[in-house]
Parts: sequence; structure tokens; C-alpha cells
Amino acid sequence: PIEPDCYETIVQPAALIRVKAPRQMGKSSLMSRILHQATQSGYQMAALNFQSADAEFLTNLDLFLQWFCASIAEELDLEDQLEKYWKGPLGSKNKCTKYFQRYLFSEIPTPIALGLDEVDQIFQHPAIATDFFGLLRAWHERGKNEAVWQKLRLVIVHSKEVYIPLNINQSPFNVGLPIELPELTQSQVQELIKRHQLNWTNSQVRQLMVMLGGHPYLVRVALYQIARGRITLEQLLAIAPTEEGPYSDHLRRHLLNLEEDANLMTSVKEVVAADKPVEIKPAEAFKLRSMGLVKFQGNAVMPLCDLYREYFRDRL
Repeated sequence: PIEPDCYETIVQPAALIRVKAPRQMGKSSLMSRILHQATQSGYQMAALNFQSADAEFLTNLDLFLQWFCASIAEELDLEDQLEKYWKGPLGSKNKCTKYFQRYLFSEIPTPIALGLDEVDQIFQHPAIATDFFGLLRAWHERGKNEAVWQKLRLVIVHSKEVYIPLNINQSPFNVGLPIELPELTQSQVQELIKRHQLNWTNSQVRQLMVMLGGHPYLVRVALYQIARGRITLEQLLAIAPTEEGPYSDHLRRHLLNLEEDANLMTSVKEVVAADKPVEIKPAEAFKLRSMGLVKFQGNAVMPLCDLYREYFRDRL
């Protein structure tokens, strides 16, 4: 019941929902549905993807918060008023807070649902991250007592573990409603198969799930290609872990990311070579999980599916 929980939470004063899952597991889609639900309640919504921030904004807190405020104002169809509110000797966080409180909240009479996607981008910049995430937490805390800050409803989306050092009282990642998106279940995959007007046996469903697990992106690509008549299930199973298959770009991107980290490469080789779950260093295990390549069995990990096992076993 993930969606009902989110829909129920977003209409609460000073709501904060944090969605964590590996890449391409449906986080952004869920965020969009939550924000849409908020608009159905009469709220204004703004969505911001941090991948759209230019590199220059990620090295300076003042520039970053100006970009943040201007982007939110644009999303809300409001004029940029930075010149008016970004004056005086007050610090950047104070100016950002005033911009929201005195400008955005005064212009928008309804609650504002704010979706922050790919906040992982900020983890790579500790100088900005500590202050920015501390600011979000401070706004959330103010919402417990101040009516004006109860208007702000936050949805924070990320895929990686929060490995930056944040004071427990200054982190938005230990408050609010935590959501972790699981893999699709067999019944959910069967429902998707029906929607694609495919009539499969239980054996065929199991074959697909052994190869792809319950990874939403991988499953949807397969069903789309098969439903369009571009490939049969048997052909897909044969070529999926190869460069000829429909996942070649997806797999190469993962390979390039692994090649940048010698420790991850070593760990992946160990995981895909084993016929049972293996224990590796926790840091590597969580990184591989955030990439969506492995799943936990207790403290041990194993490949998420045969697609990754076969592809990386051949190439590493």
C-alpha cells in the first residue's frame, strides 16, 4: 500500500516523504503521482530535478540556493524576485528562507507540494550538502509549530545511501515517511503481462523473472518489445545479456560506472562468480544495491537477476 500511504501523508501539514530505491525502479514516477495527488487536493506543485543544475551552482552555496529559489519560482509560474530578497548581510540560508516565507508563501495561498528528484547529485558536494539538507530539516521542524511553514510539503527522492556526514538533528533523511520501492512481485508482473495483451503460461512468467527479476524498467522493456512483435520471449532470453539485446545501453552504462571504481569491480566479480549469496564489504554492498545490481539475502548479496549475472560474468 505504498501509494495510499504517500497520498495520505502529502495532505498532512509540513509533510515530508522520502523515497529511496535503485535507479530506474520507478522513483520519479511515484513522485509525479504524489505531486499530482496533491494538485487534486487543490495544492500548487513544483518539481525539481537536481541533475538539471549547472556545475557552477554546485560549488558555491549562495549560487546554489539562488538557483534553487529561482527554479521553484519558475515552476510555480511566479516572477524571479531574487534581486529584491537576496540583499543585505544575512547568510544565504537565511535569504533562501525569507524568499520562501515572504515571497513564495505569500503569493501562493494554498499548500505547496515540492518534489526534489535526484538529490544524490548533492551528495557529491559536501560543502553544499550539509547546509542544504540542514535547511530542509529546519523548514520541516518549523512546520511543526508555525502555520506558514505547514504549507510546505516535501517529497525527497534519491537512490544512493546517504553517506555524507549529517548531524542527526540536521538531516531530513531520518524524519517523515520513509518509502523504499521493492521489486515487482510475480502477481504484479502477471498483471503487466495481461495489460500488454500477452497470454503466457506460469512457466513463461517464471522464465522472464529469472532473467530480469522484478526490476520495473527491465520488465517493461521486455513486455513492450514482445507485445509489439519485435521479439519473442525465447529470443529475448537468449540475447538479453548480450550486446545484441535490448538492454545493451543499460548494461554498458553500469559497466562504465563499475570500471571507475576498482573496489566495486572486485566485489561484482566475486558476486557474479558465486552460485550462492556472498558477503562483501558493507560499503560496496550498499553501493551495488543503490545501482540496482544486487539484492540482499541477510547480510550477503547476490545478483538481482540472471541478466546481470551473465553479462558481468562474461565481461569481468
